[in-house]
Amino acid sequence: MRIIDIIIKKRDNQILSKEELEFVIRNYTNGTIPDYQMSSLLMAIYFNGMTKKEATDLAIAMRDSGDVFDLSAIEGLKVDKHSTGGVGDKVTLVLAPLMAAVGLKFAKMSGRGLGHTGGTLDKLESIENFKIELTEEDFVKQVNEINLAVIGQSKNITPADKLLYALRDVTGTVPSIPLIASSIMSKKLASGSDIICLDVKVGSGAFMQTIKEAEKLARLMVEIGALANKKVQAVLTNMDEPLGNNIGNSLEVIEAIETLNGEGPKDLETVTFTIGALLMEAANLAKGDEAIQLMKEKIATKEALNKLIEMVEKQGGNSAQIKNPDLFKKAPQIVAFKAEKNGYIEKMETEKIGLAAMVLGAGRAQKDDEIDHTVGLSFKKKIGAYVKKGDVIAEIHAQEKGVKEALTLLKEAIIIGNDKKTITLIEGIIK
Repeated sequence: MRIIDIIIKKRDNQILSKEELEFVIRNYTNGTIPDYQMSSLLMAIYFNGMTKKEATDLAIAMRDSGDVFDLSAIEGLKVDKHSTGGVGDKVTLVLAPLMAAVGLKFAKMSGRGLGHTGGTLDKLESIENFKIELTEEDFVKQVNEINLAVIGQSKNITPADKLLYALRDVTGTVPSIPLIASSIMSKKLASGSDIICLDVKVGSGAFMQTIKEAEKLARLMVEIGALANKKVQAVLTNMDEPLGNNIGNSLEVIEAIETLNGEGPKDLETVTFTIGALLMEAANLAKGDEAIQLMKEKIATKEALNKLIEMVEKQGGNSAQIKNPDLFKKAPQIVAFKAEKNGYIEKMETEKIGLAAMVLGAGRAQKDDEIDHTVGLSFKKKIGAYVKKGDVIAEIHAQEKGVKEALTLLKEAIIIGNDKKTITLIEGIIK
């Protein structure tokens, strides 16, 4: 088998076999296939696409390039969720303890944030002394004991995907739906869960800008899951404005705690309940309104909040901060971003809002950038709200860094006009 023959085959829009894709991934990962030939194959895939079977075979080959977690020692059904990345997306922090409280096993390996989107691990690390690294043995033990653990990904999870993503990033082949789907699903298949719900973001703050493209990606990922013998569902959620009111690591943890106390923003609650209901239905536990009512009960009785407290304690964190969020460290200054005229907030360019949080230090431009857990944005008004000149739309929580640039980005991102607009939060569900 030769890589040049495989490149020519895909260039001519022919279907690659499972064996050919395994050969490519194995030999690119071990360094036998050089970047220039892999780049050529990626470009051929970008232009000609892949079948469902090819995308599945690629995802499985990438999964098998590194560690594959065996969670069979965890009793019961293991559930997981994955977000394609959004601004203010702290769903995992609410969903994970909720699923543990209803009796499902939430065993999740999460990532860090890069660019304008936040990472769950960075948010959890705003809790004092919280450990994101556990041995596989301790991970399994903790999930068996309290139904819940959220940890960092193993360094050897899907090494092929890390290499391929870096190459795609510099060769103009990132926006390829089969390559995106295979990348995401390789990691989800390696994580060992039985049931997975994918939160595919769509809109101005998302990688997928249109519903059509988001649906195409979601459908392919669900099909890859089915071909790989996993229960996978997807929900398309709107990212034309931030999710919730707070953006920034400790600010988002505080908002998640408020939600688990029944006092969170409705949009965050809606997305969380939608994903939770899909996971519960797939686990034959409850469905629809019954599932939502059960989650509401677990919030009302504080059982879900107590699961978060248990996880924090098990992973070495300071649970006093969960019980009293005033104990989180605060940024030294709060700067108001105010409306410059009367009218309705018609539009929010969510990516620019995410970038505003990033320049304050809440996110990373490069993988090795240090982040500040205390900084970020807290919105008082969102799309559809009427504001008068001088009304505070958002508060900037800051150190000295980035305030002027953040104010400029917010001014560009938030459009005030005469029309009262609304957003459809859940754009679709794919099973």
